[in-house]
Amino acid sequence: MNEILWKRLGALLSVKSLVTLVLTGVFAYMACAGKISQDFMTIYAVIIAFYFGTQSQKVQDVVDRQGGGEG
Repeated sequence: MNEILWKRLGALLSVKSLVTLVLTGVFAYMACAGKISQDFMTIYAVIIAFYFGTQSQKVQDVVDRQGGGEG
């Protein structure tokens, strides 16, 4: 149990995750202040899409390996 916690904490502290968390914080601040520019929205959308795209790909790779690659 403790090992799983450390692995998840280590994954959270990866550069990709830190950038995503910081940008989400900046996005939340800008949304509250009403100062979101179109350029920032575009950059934020691309980064979030990349982050969740790579996460879903990792899950899909695990499912494919466990299922023997069928499907």
